[in-house]
Amino acid sequence: MITRNQKYAAEIFVQVKALPKEDHKKYGSMAHKLPVLIRTAGLVQALEFVNSRGDAAQQKLLGHLASVLRRQSDRALLDYSRTAGIAEYMRLTHDALGALTWYKRFAQSVLKVLPGDEENGEGDDIPE
Repeated sequence: MITRNQKYAAEIFVQVKALPKEDHKKYGSMAHKLPVLIRTAGLVQALEFVNSRGDAAQQKLLGHLASVLRRQSDRALLDYSRTAGIAEYMRLTHDALGALTWYKRFAQSVLKVLPGDEENGEGDDIPE
C-alpha cells in the first residue's frame, strides 16, 4: 500500500524535474514561501496571492499543487478553497501543506534553490 506522502513525492518529483531551467528560481522561491504564507495568512489568501503574482513560474506551482490535490485546474483549487466548509477547508489546508513539504524538498535538491534565494528580491513580500 502506498501512502499519500509517497504519492505526493512521486508526482511532485516528476513535476519539478520537468521544469525548464529559467523557472527554477521563481518556482523554487515560491515553493519555500508558500507554506509560510498559508500558516500566516490562511490558505485562501495565500493561494490568491500566488495567483495574483502573474509570473508564469509561480502560476505553474499553483497549477502543479492543484493537480496533486486532485483539482482540475488552479482556478478549481482557488474556487474550492473559497467555498469549502470548515472541515473540507481544514483538510485541504493540511493536504496542501503536506504536498508543499515535497515541493520545498525538491526545490532544494533538484532545483538547487535554497530558502532565501531570490532572483531579484522585488515584490515577493508576504501579504498582510
